[in-house]
Amino acid sequence: MNPVVPDGYEQHPLLNTNVRDVASRGEGLLVAVTHELHSHGTVRLAHIRPENGVEWTTAADNIQAARL
Repeated sequence: MNPVVPDGYEQHPLLNTNVRDVASRGEGLLVAVTHELHSHGTVRLAHIRPENGVEWTTAADNIQAARL
């Protein structure tokens, strides 16, 4: 796992690059990876902002670098 700053943001190597969400097949810019604490443990969420449209989240394990 990558380092996490105290406010819950992960210093992910793909930040500010285009990624693909393998679950939805959507592509966009990875703007953040956050860690949320839940009763069953920590959930890592990737925040993806498409060029046109609404930002969405997915499990951080679902992202990969987008091919150009």
